[in-house]
Amino acid sequence: MSVREELEALERQFLGPNAALSENSRGRLRPEPAQPGEVRTCYQRDTDRIVHSKAFRRLTHKTQVFLQPEGDHYRTRMTHTLEVARIARTITRGLRLNEDLTEAIAMGHDLGHTPFGHAGEAALSEVLGQPFRHNEQSLRVVDLLENGGRGLNLTYEVRMGILGHTGDRIPETWEGQVVRRSDQIAYVNHDIDDAIRAGILTDADIPRPISQILGGTHRERINTLVCDAIAYSRAQGAVGLSPEVDGALRDLRTFMFQRVYRNPVAKGEESKAKAMLQRLYQYYCDHPERLPEDMAPQLAAEGKARAVCDYIAGMTDKYAVDKYTEIFIPSGWQVRG
Repeated sequence: MSVREELEALERQFLGPNAALSENSRGRLRPEPAQPGEVRTCYQRDTDRIVHSKAFRRLTHKTQVFLQPEGDHYRTRMTHTLEVARIARTITRGLRLNEDLTEAIAMGHDLGHTPFGHAGEAALSEVLGQPFRHNEQSLRVVDLLENGGRGLNLTYEVRMGILGHTGDRIPETWEGQVVRRSDQIAYVNHDIDDAIRAGILTDADIPRPISQILGGTHRERINTLVCDAIAYSRAQGAVGLSPEVDGALRDLRTFMFQRVYRNPVAKGEESKAKAMLQRLYQYYCDHPERLPEDMAPQLAAEGKARAVCDYIAGMTDKYAVDKYTEIFIPSGWQVRG
């Protein structure tokens, strides 16, 4: 018996009835023969493929909420991803679900995010004339864009968990639904922490009815939401939060939109970022020969608009600024005497 088979046997023994067992996966887009001496389950392999991808590494330099903040402790897409993964694994463990599947979905859920956060999404939506949705782009990254156009060939459960972490589609697996809820828990709470660091909020600004339910500090809010998710899901037989806690989380999200997500301090540079990305988009549509060589297959198969969109969406904040500077800002020169 291989190590992988031993791990699959342990899943059957210890995981609960709602867990997605590795051996029951619906498989990959392209079947892969079993490797002799395999030590990883299919979901463990998916996590490794994601973590070793270029798109994952780029998350370090992509904005979460605050565009190019002055300070080392503001969240990026990478730190957000890690916080989602930790919250999701805690809830998963409490529900006796498959932590490996949860981790893979969490690590891949934001791979399709644009530079400059939701400002980048808005910019691409305007130039495309249709909504750019980062969850759909994340699926496109793992299915097609990574690995020289071959994608990562992930399992169905991970792919649908990535697609369903936001939007109308709800993942079939409990693990995918846990990541969807953990994403909400993570971003609202860490955005409060960043807003406090930026001087936009204090803990005392959180409306008292919300604090009375969720707690008055970052630690208390996270603990309340995680514990409630475990207790309610176990009692109800479905992933969710109790009505009181769920209502408080929705109210907290509304408060954050009013005080932070639309705050001019947090969003002061968004119009510049949008204009920059849209100008880059138009430039590359006019000059597709300037796209990197590895974009050639998409350019040939799907045309300029889609290939340029993929290229822009994959940029980090700094890379987008550098390319804009290179193309549109005159460089210095000197007279030789």
